[in-house]
Amino acid sequence: MPEERALSFACGDAWLVGIVSLPAVTTTPQPRGVLIVVGGPQYRAGSHRQFTLLARDLAAAGVPAMRFDYRGMGDSEGELRSFDNVDQDLRAAIDRFFLEVPGMQEVVLWGLCDGASAAAMYAPQDARVAGLVLLNPWVRTEEGAARATIKHYYRARLFDARLWKKVASGQFDVKASVRGLWQDLGKAFRPRPQAEAGVSPGTTAPAAAPLPERMQHALTRFGGRVLVVLSGADLTAQEFADLSSRPGAWQKLLAAPRFTRQKIDKADHTFSRRPWQDQVSNWTRDWLRSW
Repeated sequence: MPEERALSFACGDAWLVGIVSLPAVTTTPQPRGVLIVVGGPQYRAGSHRQFTLLARDLAAAGVPAMRFDYRGMGDSEGELRSFDNVDQDLRAAIDRFFLEVPGMQEVVLWGLCDGASAAAMYAPQDARVAGLVLLNPWVRTEEGAARATIKHYYRARLFDARLWKKVASGQFDVKASVRGLWQDLGKAFRPRPQAEAGVSPGTTAPAAAPLPERMQHALTRFGGRVLVVLSGADLTAQEFADLSSRPGAWQKLLAAPRFTRQKIDKADHTFSRRPWQDQVSNWTRDWLRSW
């Protein structure tokens, strides 16, 4: 049976809490471990215990895994901070992970939503990070969210029988719906202040740059292998898919052989059903074994 070990470790003036899942002593551990990066606001178990189940599944397959709470979340001390301000937390967790698994040579960061974004932006800074698994990465902008809503939400609603039942019964607020659509159209097609040329590897993305630009820059600098998993029934995933499908820097980046993309058509944002969680776990294990 895999072993689980609770631990605490310092990050600045705060103590963080985590759990490492280790392969059974009879199993040859893999030289590559997986650090699960929590999307917020979440703690180390994850929605529907997804992170707990994933870590145990990986350990059973011989892959060491660790999950932990950021400062200000779960059982960890300190003040809560945004996902793009957790570099110190990630470095402290990786340091402790390597101490707990002496034979480990490199680590993969696995994250959901803004946990995926935090992992992607941290990865270029740490040579120990060899890969990324990004589930429904958070690349939110007002324009991107509005475009995804128009393209996917409103289109799906037109073919939803429940909508037309509400219309027929007089329960549908037409004015509010039209007002919402009009607002989304205004956001989606407002003039862009910057071009979508992206950021080249030799330049620096300003801290105030839009999130998609900073993400693209980080993933370009990283250069390691990346597995992207998207949910078909999630607007966060659709926003990322729309961004990466338009001609430009994102499309060029994701076309590189080091990127692998998977999709579960009916899955929601947190992969709430067990078959979806199992599929993500299987893809993660297979991807880790493929290189």
